[in-house]
Amino acid sequence: MYLPAHFREDRLDVQHGLIRDHPLGTLVTAGPAGLLANHVPFVLYADEGERGVLRAHLARANPQLAELAAIDDCLVVFTGPDHYVSPGWYAAKREHGKVVPTWNYVAVHVWGRPRLVDEADWLQRHTEDMTRRHESTQAEPWAVDDAPADFVAQMRRAIVGLELPIARSEGKWKLGQNRSATDREGVVAGLRDTGARGEALATLIAATLRDGA
Repeated sequence: MYLPAHFREDRLDVQHGLIRDHPLGTLVTAGPAGLLANHVPFVLYADEGERGVLRAHLARANPQLAELAAIDDCLVVFTGPDHYVSPGWYAAKREHGKVVPTWNYVAVHVWGRPRLVDEADWLQRHTEDMTRRHESTQAEPWAVDDAPADFVAQMRRAIVGLELPIARSEGKWKLGQNRSATDREGVVAGLRDTGARGEALATLIAATLRDGA
C-alpha cells in the first residue's frame, strides 16, 4: 500500500494489537480464477513463527479454497477505526484556509503462504480457540461442547482450515502526523462530537500527540 514515512507503523506488537482488536480480515487471492476476496475472522498466534501465525476457516463450498491451494502467496487486510476528517476542524482553516478534507484510518496488510488443513483435530482446536477468544467477554461464555457432539461434527465437516504464517506485514496509521499539533487537536475534538465511531479514532490521534509523533 502507499506508505509515506510519517504514517508507517512497523512495530509488530502494534500491528498484532490491531489484528486482535479487529480480527475480521479481507482475504485476497490472485489465482487461476483471477482476483477473489472474502471476509474471514482470523485468530492470531503471535508467539508462533518469526512474525506470528494466522488461522481461520472457510466453508468447504467456498471457491476461494481452490485458489488458495494453487498459489504461493496471499494477502489479508485488517482495518481498524476510520473516519472522515472535515477541514473545518483544523486550526489552519481559520488561519489561512488552505485545507481540504481527508480520511484518517489504521490498517495492517499481511502476506504469507497459505496452507489448507482438513484435519479433525486441527479444526477442533481452531474452533475452540476462536470461540474462547470471542466468548471471553460474555457473562456466560458459550463453548463448542455446549452443542450436541454429532451436530458439531457435522458442522466441522462443512469447513476447511487455513493456516497462514506471516511472512511480511505493513502497518499504516494515517492519523494526521503530517499536520500541526493544533490541527490534530481540532480533529480530536471534532471526532469526539461524532459519536462512538469517531471516539475510537480520536483516542488513537490523541495518543500520537502524547507520544510526540
